[in-house]
Amino acid sequence: MYRWLRALLFRIPAETAHRLGMRVLRFLGAAPRLSRWTRARATRSSVDLSLQACGLEFPNPLGIAAGLDKNAEVVPGLFGLGFGSIEVGTVTPRPQPGNPEPRLFRIPEHQALINRMGFNNVGAGEVATRLRQLTWHPGPIGANLGKNLDTPIERAVEDYVYCAQILAPVCDYLVINASSPNTPGLRGLQEPERLTALLAEVQSSLEKSGTAKPLLLKIAPDLSENALDAIVDIATANRIQGLIATNTTNQRPFHHRLSSQPGGLSGAPLRAMATEAIKRLYTRSAGRLTVVGVGGIFTGVDAYEKIRAGASWVQIYTSFIYRGPGAAKAILRELEGLLKRDGFGSVAEAIGASTRC
Repeated sequence: MYRWLRALLFRIPAETAHRLGMRVLRFLGAAPRLSRWTRARATRSSVDLSLQACGLEFPNPLGIAAGLDKNAEVVPGLFGLGFGSIEVGTVTPRPQPGNPEPRLFRIPEHQALINRMGFNNVGAGEVATRLRQLTWHPGPIGANLGKNLDTPIERAVEDYVYCAQILAPVCDYLVINASSPNTPGLRGLQEPERLTALLAEVQSSLEKSGTAKPLLLKIAPDLSENALDAIVDIATANRIQGLIATNTTNQRPFHHRLSSQPGGLSGAPLRAMATEAIKRLYTRSAGRLTVVGVGGIFTGVDAYEKIRAGASWVQIYTSFIYRGPGAAKAILRELEGLLKRDGFGSVAEAIGASTRC
């Protein structure tokens, strides 16, 4: 059914279609009985899909990545579709409109998106208020943190600390986003000296305030193996609990009329790149860090590949646009079949299995 609806939605601008989808999700979230019913149907499984990671309990390993629900508007609706966790944001200290439209482009031939949204959001205070008002969330909620566009890179740490202080009391984990390609200079925060200072300051501020929550770092897919190793070492030294691999890429591994559009590429073309990063991070960290897999996950096979590579849980965004509201149910069913095929009694047993072969 969604295939026909998608054909209509893809005739209108991508961001307009996104806003329509958000309205439907708000409707679902406003109907608690319906949300619980749809969730129960989507998450039935004969294999144990639950897991523990970063000190948190996940009902299943499939989450929504940051970028879909930037302002914590549809968290209950997304949980109603079966997702095991939701990451909201990216959130900045002050509201900002982001980049001018159009800023989101579909490339169906390659199951991809290009976006240059620019951290458009309502600000940390409003997002915190919305999260505080939630009465139902059957899985962890993360908050993805960024800096305002007009904050000089030299003062970026202040923005991350502020957001962490505001959002830590109302979410389950926090993510430092230093890897978006759509805020000028932001990826410079991944350089060792700046990254060390950023992680140390945010972690220290949370510990001093007594609101410490698991802190993760989202990284770019365009890093060398040496850079990935350095990030693992820096994260471990600063007591960071996990790494999210990966954000969007500036690369264009195909020719298309939209390839010249600036922004981050997500979707199927990112799949192999993200999986290789996961393997490297998992092996280098040797269990000291949780790895989260993002990039090109459209099927249960894709999710399973990343879990076997070392991801404790995975997140989707682009495939939700292409596969629609049934994406979570379909991916979880496919994942269940793969786990049973390979003799795993739980998804936790499969984490890192490919690296043990």
